[in-house]
Amino acid sequence: MIDFNRNHFELFGLPARYRFDAGALDRAYHALQSEVHPDRHAASDDASRRVAVQSSARVNEAYRALRDPVSRAQYLLSLHGIDAADETDTSLSFDFLERQLERREEAAGAAAARDVAALEAALRDVRAEARQLEGELEALLDAKGDWETARGKVRELKFLDKMAADLDAMLGALDE
Repeated sequence: MIDFNRNHFELFGLPARYRFDAGALDRAYHALQSEVHPDRHAASDDASRRVAVQSSARVNEAYRALRDPVSRAQYLLSLHGIDAADETDTSLSFDFLERQLERREEAAGAAAARDVAALEAALRDVRAEARQLEGELEALLDAKGDWETARGKVRELKFLDKMAADLDAMLGALDE
């Protein structure tokens, strides 16, 4: 079974970095799941089956956290004692918020006008900005160890992630 004291990166044998080999994560995940999956332990005693279920859940949780750029950054910051997911701290720069408000208003207008091209363009812009932020996070987390600055960038990336999901939903609603 797995060692529950290991962090997510250690569990998969990966360096504790924001940028890493996603293929290595996938391979390690599948190897661990094939080892701990409850179906492999169906004929075992109750205690072994329970540990298999817990191990499988832990592997799934770690995989989901590392696979998603926002969750991975939040987790990496948590390893350094920083809570980037604190719901009571909602501070973002005025310029960033103003840009997102304008973007949201334009998207609402495009959705009302059923302008698919405008919504798709907005979605491309949001994803491009998110990729840029991911690059900034790589530098802040992996090269500089600037945890506090990275915390703010993670909050912005989370906001953009939500914005992209909202734009996807708007596009989906137009397809109906």
